[in-house]
Amino acid sequence: MRKKFSKKKGPRVFLILLRGKRKVALTQWHYLMYLFFFFIAASEVNSVLIIMHGFFSPQHRATFKFELEDEEKRKKLCEGIFKVLEKDITTSCQVTCLEALRILSRDKKILVPVTTKENMQMLIRLAKLDNSEDILEDVADFPVIVESLKCLCNIVFNSQMAQKLSLELNLAAMLCNLLRKCKDQQVISDIKCFDLRLLFLLSLLQTDIRSQLRYELQGLPLLTQALESAFSIKWADEYEAAIDHNGPPLSPQETDCAIEALKALFNVTVDSWNVHSESDSHQFRVMAAVLRYCLLTMGPTEDKTEELHSNAVNLLSNVPVSCLDVLISPLAQDEIAQEATTLDEPPQEAETGQDESREEEANLKYNTMVYNGMNMEAIRVLLDFMEKRIDKGSCYREGLTPVLSLLTECSRAHRNIRKFIKDQVLPPLRDVTNRPEVGSTVRNKLVRLMTHVDLGVKQIAAEFLFVLCKERVDSLLKYTGYGNAAGLLAARGLLAGGRGDHWYSDDEDTDTEEYKSAKPNINLITGHLEEPMPNPIDEMTEEQKEYEAMKLVNMLDKLSREEVIKPMGVRPDGTMAPLEETLCQYHVTEEDCSDSD
Repeated sequence: MRKKFSKKKGPRVFLILLRGKRKVALTQWHYLMYLFFFFIAASEVNSVLIIMHGFFSPQHRATFKFELEDEEKRKKLCEGIFKVLEKDITTSCQVTCLEALRILSRDKKILVPVTTKENMQMLIRLAKLDNSEDILEDVADFPVIVESLKCLCNIVFNSQMAQKLSLELNLAAMLCNLLRKCKDQQVISDIKCFDLRLLFLLSLLQTDIRSQLRYELQGLPLLTQALESAFSIKWADEYEAAIDHNGPPLSPQETDCAIEALKALFNVTVDSWNVHSESDSHQFRVMAAVLRYCLLTMGPTEDKTEELHSNAVNLLSNVPVSCLDVLISPLAQDEIAQEATTLDEPPQEAETGQDESREEEANLKYNTMVYNGMNMEAIRVLLDFMEKRIDKGSCYREGLTPVLSLLTECSRAHRNIRKFIKDQVLPPLRDVTNRPEVGSTVRNKLVRLMTHVDLGVKQIAAEFLFVLCKERVDSLLKYTGYGNAAGLLAARGLLAGGRGDHWYSDDEDTDTEEYKSAKPNINLITGHLEEPMPNPIDEMTEEQKEYEAMKLVNMLDKLSREEVIKPMGVRPDGTMAPLEETLCQYHVTEEDCSDSD
């Protein structure tokens, strides 16, 4: 038989029963609130601790939605928790109260009365952010620090007043100071993780903090060191980290720390396209080297690896393009010798067929990541990441455009990267029987994106292929067909042919014999080889041809007058304009030419 609780039994009787249950139904909130404030007034902290366990059993820790009718009770509970935290209580009681506050702070509506300067300073004190000591020594305080940082994360995220108070209290400087204490202590990864998360939130929600982090607090080298520490990087050269391909994947804690550092660095470097000093260039090159290591590192799960690489791609988009050459590194002498051996000499006989196949597979994988004496592993990872995002088939603007933009800028600025990517994406054409957009190769997938409904996705996919073709119209049309490329050419004023504004090397592309033999019969619009089609007007009389021609003219005239379509022409400079305007311009041009003659 279920027991009914009432005030007549007294708070201590209820407390004894609650001590055994350790969880309560939502219908008992009102009486629990009465008990909570009763024991606060009586300064019986241990009893308050039991009440907290009753309020927030493990089943409530995943609560993110709250009942509207309990809003006032939750506000009073938050106020009561802060009153308890003011007292000299045990560490376990502090942790329990902070856990309860963390859950309650997920509700934006209740934070207005409790988000005060005094309460923020209390959480800052509990998180040891105002501590002037060089290192964190008392391990018993670590759970309190972690829970306080979690509470600050929720409160700053959900309260505009907390964001303003963070500026007033200079919270970013305190977080940077705590991060410096954590950088050499591996046992406090949770503290470091939530410190980085709070820095990310502050720099996301308060744009003024970004410049403070970047310049006043030296956030770029500090956050780069935090990222380097998460990976435990050992340096082989100034801008080259030693890669252990047989090493274990990152732990979940290391991965979370790395992701939070990447997100914070993204906010700090969001306006860093131009490098104005040698010091900045050095910092960005170090960061690019760490990001190269990140791309070659695996997380504990496939999803975590993709999240890690996704944040690395986003951050690489902020790195000045002049510093991205760090992504590729020259091979060492022993690696060059190995490449020459695998390319020029026949493989030695293996003891078993299985060993031979493994060796051939390893050699093939190695050779596909080497180009012109440069290690292209990171670029290969970026290409694989791009293809995975294309295959997902959704969220192209958020998931695909950053990596496409990054590869486009790398290809435009660095010749070796462009030539390697072109070999992978646009290999020499051999089979031209299918349309460019039909098939499962990376080229086919990118050509399909050139006619995507999302304008941003369509433009960046076309721009990427255009750069790989050295911004030459004839080369682009060879791989895509005129129909797929028309949008890009119209936007760039290249419908009449030519090339883009950027300069590229003069090395010529070589066509395969198969392409040369098929080229005269390739349909320039569709970009593939078509069987000769019979001409439908061959069997018509002259009268029938004239009738069909006038019929077509009348139909186009009707559509034009009703403004369903608008006849367009190409100006002498390659841009599109209304047909009447282009005809006038060509007429004027012809007159000028005749006058000069």
